[in-house]
Amino acid sequence: MDYRDYYAVLGVRRKASADDIKKAYRKLARKYHPDVNSGDAAAEQKFKEISEAYAVLSDDTKRRTYDKFGAQWKQYEQSGQNFDWSQWYNAGGAERQQGRAVSPEEFEQMFGGIAGGGSSFSDFFQQLFGGGPAQTRRASRQTHHPSFGRPNSDQTVPIEIALEEAFMGTTRTLQQGDSRFEVKIPAGVKTGSKVRAGDLIMTVSVQPHRDFEVDGTDLRTRAPVDLFAALLGGEARVPTMQGAVALTIPPDTQNGKVFRLKGQGMPDVKDNKNRGDLLVEVVVELPVPLSGEAKRLVENLQRESPGVISP
Repeated sequence: MDYRDYYAVLGVRRKASADDIKKAYRKLARKYHPDVNSGDAAAEQKFKEISEAYAVLSDDTKRRTYDKFGAQWKQYEQSGQNFDWSQWYNAGGAERQQGRAVSPEEFEQMFGGIAGGGSSFSDFFQQLFGGGPAQTRRASRQTHHPSFGRPNSDQTVPIEIALEEAFMGTTRTLQQGDSRFEVKIPAGVKTGSKVRAGDLIMTVSVQPHRDFEVDGTDLRTRAPVDLFAALLGGEARVPTMQGAVALTIPPDTQNGKVFRLKGQGMPDVKDNKNRGDLLVEVVVELPVPLSGEAKRLVENLQRESPGVISP
């Protein structure tokens, strides 16, 4: 699996807080978004890299795995519930030894101390098998297809992607031994979608997003609207997957009112020209605390409003 220094990609320190990581990602995403850099392949690739980096570093579990295992973190994470160690045996060319599937929990118990104690994961392989990466590559040539399991058997691997990646589409570069290949994940995938690459099946999980909730091909979000705009009419800034837009708020808009923005949702995985809608729920914000004068004006408004019983 390709290794990138995700901290360097986002331009943050390894001890950066979640807020610092989020701020760095949003700044870069605005700069390199394909809509801002139409036709710029380098910018599109950069956007994919920062989205991938944010997908990992914004997830506490994935970030811990990345920090512990370094260049081999995806190999451990994408192994799913069972990692077939038998493919790593026989590094010296002797008769193939029997291996067994190792669960992530056993992996952590057996090798967590080595990986976390200052030695690199590649050093651990060299000590364990007596040959390191070169002999590992020789052993991998016994596999006829670049998959993560035994030849001619489908292997299911879970992957997580950011909502931005699900919206735009993304890629993952997979490698086993000397074989490397790129898997395209189409725009519009959702949690539960399956992407096949040879005899490897990737089961997609889309990470929760701070601003949006996925509902089929529709997206849901909330927009704060001040009391005066709700009463008199005005505008509200609404986030979309392609940047903020202005939403017209008509007079007398009730709290909880839902507006539908056509075509601002997720693309259909089968036809990216078709897109869902963005459902925007209005959240009316009260101007508190009120000054004495403002409170008197509100009391006058209460007395003059039809159907309102004055105190």
